[in-house]
Amino acid sequence: MQIRESAENYLETILVLQKRHGHVRSIDIANELSFSKPSVSVAMKNLRLNGLIEIDEDGIITLQEAGRVIAERIYERHTLLTQWLEHLGVRPEIAAEDACRMEHVISAETFAALKAHAAMQGRSAAEEGT
Repeated sequence: MQIRESAENYLETILVLQKRHGHVRSIDIANELSFSKPSVSVAMKNLRLNGLIEIDEDGIITLQEAGRVIAERIYERHTLLTQWLEHLGVRPEIAAEDACRMEHVISAETFAALKAHAAMQGRSAAEEGT
């Protein structure tokens, strides 16, 4: 399923907020992203209609399996790219901003290569420490 960058950002934000607070409402997303509540409500409706999230009677938003898969993929990309850029000497706030843009356009092949390289570097560093 092909989804837009904005939907990926919303799903990633829901995942992050769930990790941070345990539950998520539309207002939490609006506050986190500095978006208007009506804009977030429209986006949540679209995500719900596409089967990516569920919203209960109390307004609690939960990722459905398909939404969780997308959110975790984007979050993993964001985390690794941020760390990689910081390791290269990029200031943390700039690294996070750039990673947020890169995470949506990097190919699966390139990301897999970066991930393998980072894992190899981590093993080499661990071996040097022993």
